[in-house]
Amino acid sequence: MRRHIRNLYILVKLLGESFSFAFVSVKANKLRTFLSLLGITIGIFSIISVFTMVDALEENVRSGIESLGSNVIYIQRSPWYDDSGEFKWWEFRQRPAVKYEEFLALQNNCKTAESVAFLYSFSRQLKYKSTTTSRISIAGVTYDWDKISAFDIEDGRYFSPMEINSGTNVALIGHTVAEELFGDEPPVGKTFQIAGHKTRVIGLLEKQGNSIVSANDYDNSLMIPFNYARTMANIRYGSPSIAVKAKNGVDLDDMRGEIKMLMRSLRRLKPSQKDNFAINELSTISQQLNPIMDMINLAGWIIGGFAILIGAFGVANIMFVSVKERTPIIGIQKAMGAKNYFILTQFLYESVLLTLVGGLLGLFIVFIATTLLTHALDFAISLTLINILRGILISTIVGILAGIIPAIIASRLSPVVAIGAK
Repeated sequence: MRRHIRNLYILVKLLGESFSFAFVSVKANKLRTFLSLLGITIGIFSIISVFTMVDALEENVRSGIESLGSNVIYIQRSPWYDDSGEFKWWEFRQRPAVKYEEFLALQNNCKTAESVAFLYSFSRQLKYKSTTTSRISIAGVTYDWDKISAFDIEDGRYFSPMEINSGTNVALIGHTVAEELFGDEPPVGKTFQIAGHKTRVIGLLEKQGNSIVSANDYDNSLMIPFNYARTMANIRYGSPSIAVKAKNGVDLDDMRGEIKMLMRSLRRLKPSQKDNFAINELSTISQQLNPIMDMINLAGWIIGGFAILIGAFGVANIMFVSVKERTPIIGIQKAMGAKNYFILTQFLYESVLLTLVGGLLGLFIVFIATTLLTHALDFAISLTLINILRGILISTIVGILAGIIPAIIASRLSPVVAIGAK
């Protein structure tokens, strides 16, 4: 037992000395070290920055899908995606828009639905005192919209059933619109004008930030009761939507089948006639984005891979030079009893140390860049622990691969030949 402990102690001591030799060598050749670090730093920065952006995009898509409702189907005039590969907009444009009466029929007859809401969007100018905004997106919604779309109210409250049914002149206002219209004044309770219609703010929506996938950009819009919206906009010239949320435990395919049957019945379509409406769901968006994310990942590997490959060759070349310069020292070490693995680990340590420092610098640059972009774009980008570990692992592997051949050559040198080398 004591022998094993003693051998382990000697091994740790030798490894420590190897690391010390490697550190001194790296520190003594600053220019050479800098050139080695540069390629690895650029490579790790390229790969990890792409991974980080892809993670941020995927997270943004997921949060956007959650805000839309993962178990929600949207009935609209046009599909979000055409399976035929050709988006026949001229055909879709001729279809009738979904009607409020169809919404009422689905609300009363769809057995698989937990909630059904009608949504109509348009844009108008807003005015408060002397402040006039550009055209702002306005969503006219029915009462169950808050059960379908995920949003939080920072101040105030949601619409009451009476306000929705009677079309009361009230609104929920987005964070950015509130700042543009009211400045630093608290918006709740204020009265402003929508194209001349006096409207009272009853709620301020919580700030959401930018999102790739979102039916409503709540920060830059406001919500009003649909019956109020129809007094200032003609829905026949727009593209309203019916949103249907499935009951817990109900398969989305079952609800889609029921909705299709009900809509065909409401529109009196014959069995031979095509659907003149679209049933959209969020899985379509995910399927469209997956190949794009894969391509971005591949591009990151290719761009970063070339940079890392150049950096690895640079480290390997420097290690060969280092072996040649220190050949007499290696001979002296071996003459004094240094084992092959001591020399091997000494040079491997040096190689891995170079690539690790370069990788950590690359990760640090990614961290700085993501922090700046998050504040500048209001788009959440963060360097995750997985990507940090991925960067460290790649750096370590590159260091081992770049240094293994020079380290083996150094460890196999004959003490006599090495001491006499010039």
